[in-house]
Amino acid sequence: MASGPLMIIGGAEDKLRKRTILKEFIAASGGADARIAVIPTASSLGPEVIEVYDALFRREGAAEVRAVRPESREEAHDPELVAAIEGATGVFMTGGNQLKLSAILCGTPVGDAIVAAHRRGAVVAGTSAGASIQSSHMVAFGGPGATPKQRMTQVAAGLGLLESSVIDQHFDQRNRYGRLLMIVAQSPQLLGIGVDEDTCAVVEQVAVPDGAPDGGPGEQHEVLRVIGRGAVTIMDPAHITTNAFEAKRSAPILASGVVLHMLPAGSAFDLTTRTLVPHQAEIQAEDAAELAEAGRDLREMARDIAAADATPETLRRRLARNRAARAPKS
Repeated sequence: MASGPLMIIGGAEDKLRKRTILKEFIAASGGADARIAVIPTASSLGPEVIEVYDALFRREGAAEVRAVRPESREEAHDPELVAAIEGATGVFMTGGNQLKLSAILCGTPVGDAIVAAHRRGAVVAGTSAGASIQSSHMVAFGGPGATPKQRMTQVAAGLGLLESSVIDQHFDQRNRYGRLLMIVAQSPQLLGIGVDEDTCAVVEQVAVPDGAPDGGPGEQHEVLRVIGRGAVTIMDPAHITTNAFEAKRSAPILASGVVLHMLPAGSAFDLTTRTLVPHQAEIQAEDAAELAEAGRDLREMARDIAAADATPETLRRRLARNRAARAPKS
């Protein structure tokens, strides 16, 4: 069975208007059959954080919403909490303190149940702290700034749902370019992924067509697509030149040769090959009808010119009559 989608939300997702991201989460989780496990461990808020997401998810049609809130590693061994995740079609981790979230979940039965849910096909989503923990390496904390500096941030282990990567959130709004660049400069095997607020990186397993340059029979790639209001920034340091191994204390770090990808909504990126997926423009129905009509006109004109049976003025009058005849009657 293919692994389920990952929904990596940069925080502050729209909860009042279109709710684009939350709607997609419920739809991917099964719509009216969705059974959601909400994990608010990272949050400093009380029951109200659960009440908010319970109301939102039920409003979007979810059949069941259950709270899974371990507050210690001991509680993360509770069989009832594990069972709630095992029965879920969607898992949603709220925002808050990501270091608290990883310290309580990673390496416990509840954390293992989240990983198992992803592998059996359930949707795993997280906003803010719940986004960061999905990567193999997680930003623990650190300050803002555009320039990467030594000791600017620290890294902890994440759940590893998205391998060989590090995820940061509230990315553009809190100017976190420098700290993500510091991490990939120190660990060039990692792909840096920064997600803006009210924006989601949806990562899915996609079958590669037979005959594709990077594909083979039955091969699948991890493809990231962007939905929401902002953008996803990807930093690929595979060919970086850096002095991160010798920079002192809080000195600026050399980072040359990092490939930067800025992906707005509608973009897609192949994480397996680290390449942009060619964009296919969507044509609205009315535009398609207009293009079809223009194509018919051009074909008629070509036939008439080939037959040499009309002057250009005659052709223009004929096209005008044809368009008038096809126009809807008022």
